[in-house]
Amino acid sequence: MRLLLVEDHSELAEWVSRALSQAGYAVDVLARGDHADHALLTQPYDLVILDLSLPGLDGLEVLHRLRSRERGSPTPVLVLTARGATEDRVKGLNLGADDYLPKPFELSELEARIKALLRRSGNLLPTVRIGRLEFDTTTRLASLDGKPLSLTPRELAVLEVLISRLGRPVARELLFEKVFRFDEEARVEAIEIYVHRLRKKIEGSGATVSTLRGLGYLLGEAPVEH
Repeated sequence: MRLLLVEDHSELAEWVSRALSQAGYAVDVLARGDHADHALLTQPYDLVILDLSLPGLDGLEVLHRLRSRERGSPTPVLVLTARGATEDRVKGLNLGADDYLPKPFELSELEARIKALLRRSGNLLPTVRIGRLEFDTTTRLASLDGKPLSLTPRELAVLEVLISRLGRPVARELLFEKVFRFDEEARVEAIEIYVHRLRKKIEGSGATVSTLRGLGYLLGEAPVEH
């Protein structure tokens, strides 16, 4: 899943980004509101973590511009700020923020709120089952026959994107955008490595990742052999 973190406190941004990357998210980090506004014009994100006190453009204005442009399903926005006044919280929520977490905060609470917002926006069931493969959308843990499936953060990210679009093909370029940050030096073809590794790990489970020529990758149940 591709997240945008907009935070001008460099140490906090690095701490949050590192933790979320280790959890399997692709996290783009920006420190200015005007840069965030431009990024949201050009790149779709699964969720935005947005500070309010930003240089260039205030976080509330970034949120207002995002919501005024959106049609259909809005991008989940978690407002993350040191502003503790009720008025600021009300403004953010009225402008379309989905959740509000004041600083200082526990990383575990931030991750829990991110999971809840992503699950809600994707209309995902608590548990998704394909063959003998199970994915808990609350804990983001995969298992085979009830036993934990060991996945690297990138493999987890690939599986999560495919599950979020279960029954629909995911273009290679889109999958790449959801798994890699914009500042990483990687080619689109790199996504094939992680798809291949995921295939090997779920082999024989009844779940399979098919390559559809010209369309991308599709997660589904393997055909039953007679």
